[in-house]
Amino acid sequence: RDKPAGIIRITATDHPVETVIWPKLRKLLPSYPDIKVEVTVDYGLSNIVEERYDIGVRFGDQVAKDMIAVRISPDIPMAIVGSPGYFANRELPKTPEDLLRHECISLRMTTTKALYAWELKKGKRETQVRVAGQVTVNTQPQMIQAALDGFGLTFVPEDAVIQHMRNGHLLSVLRDWCPVWPGYRAYYPSRRQTSRAFSLVIDALKHQS
Repeated sequence: RDKPAGIIRITATDHPVETVIWPKLRKLLPSYPDIKVEVTVDYGLSNIVEERYDIGVRFGDQVAKDMIAVRISPDIPMAIVGSPGYFANRELPKTPEDLLRHECISLRMTTTKALYAWELKKGKRETQVRVAGQVTVNTQPQMIQAALDGFGLTFVPEDAVIQHMRNGHLLSVLRDWCPVWPGYRAYYPSRRQTSRAFSLVIDALKHQS
């Protein structure tokens, strides 16, 4: 009874799972063998109360006001990238409107079933571009792979493709229009009764600035 124990259920998209959640949990869990975690990759922005999750993870501006939110990552710079092969016979886009003349890899949103419109920002100017192309997918790794395979441009967190950019497999365009999004927050209902296991997981996930 003195050992923290229990199952902590977490829902998030694959980017924070790969870059934040799992790197932190794998340091915590060996010391607490009675804490079990269940991590579900979900693009549907699930209602964590109705779906019986303990913790949800979203960008800071997507968390409902009645939730307790804990920052777990720095802010997230975005990037628009395509392969050198894709650009071989095409001009680089210079404005957001130019994207409408390019093949773009679309993301189908699970909740609304709509295609995600790319949210771009330059200074105080903001625009949403409803891109189109031959390939539509519903997860970020598929978007990146399609871009690497030359099927068009994709819009993803920069750190997810930084290594591909460094080795020349992907080229970044429209950098001045790529926003920096609020970092990820782990959130949970303010009425939730917290266990020692829950508190340990939340503390492990907290961003150390």
